[in-house]
Amino acid sequence: MDYSLYLVTDASLSRGRSHLEIVAAAIRGGATLVQYREKNANTRRMIEEALELRALCRQHAIPFIVNDRVDVALAVDADGVHVGQEDMPAAMARQLIGPARILGVSAENSTQAHQAQAEGADYIGASPVFATPTKPDAPPPLGMQGLRELAQACRIPVVAIGGMNASNAAEALRNGAAGIAVVSAIVNAEDVELAAYKLKEIIEKERRQPLT
Repeated sequence: MDYSLYLVTDASLSRGRSHLEIVAAAIRGGATLVQYREKNANTRRMIEEALELRALCRQHAIPFIVNDRVDVALAVDADGVHVGQEDMPAAMARQLIGPARILGVSAENSTQAHQAQAEGADYIGASPVFATPTKPDAPPPLGMQGLRELAQACRIPVVAIGGMNASNAAEALRNGAAGIAVVSAIVNAEDVELAAYKLKEIIEKERRQPLT
């Protein structure tokens, strides 16, 4: 599984463009995984949008994950679901989605990460690394040191989320992240494809650095 450039949708940042437009451009730019996050639409609308996105992602062999809503993920046959600390417990989500689908869990510290691992998570979303306007009610940011400590405490991949952009992507990878989850730096960009491409370039350059 390639978590390196993990796109998270956000309709409020998309400049009036549809989720489908944003995701299609981001995939062209190099996004490796897509999470559909929609907090304001009703269930019918979410299913309609998720079906469109799932079809697009499958066309490009990109995993498609639904945020929070296990029912929507199952309804559209998504590749997985991502839950936070205030969402459905990870163990319950795993039971519902079965062993084959991807389960991501947000964690603010190693205790939460260890519990998520024990309950069947495939990856951890280290959240938030930096303060971000997309989640104003988020806990205090981890910073790079907190990200590094959390990554070292986990035996499953850790994805950095929260304020991730071109200025800090490489540093996050150097501190143990398997990838960066990006919202505004791609979704709010004037040129979505170019923004994703530039981030992917940074990621690939960092991956080519020799181990020290």
